[in-house]
Amino acid sequence: MANIKSQKKRALTNLKRQNAKAGQKSELKTAVKKALAAVAEGNKEAAVEAFNKANKSLDKAIVSGIRNKNYVARQKSRLAKAVNSIQ
Repeated sequence: MANIKSQKKRALTNLKRQNAKAGQKSELKTAVKKALAAVAEGNKEAAVEAFNKANKSLDKAIVSGIRNKNYVARQKSRLAKAVNSIQ
């Protein structure tokens, strides 16, 4: 740990931020998994609803700097393709 007072404060702030981002990442992964699970069930209504929630979470992830825009685009495309494959 640092000896300088401001660096000690900064280390604590970084730790808080790290924990907050970990929670947000977990929430994002859960939303994507729920959408894929709904697709696996074959329930179109539930899949579309879960897909919309996952899209919202993915968009928030870009703004908050948790995920890169290319990652988000890839996930959205993957989920849309899965949802559209349901008959």
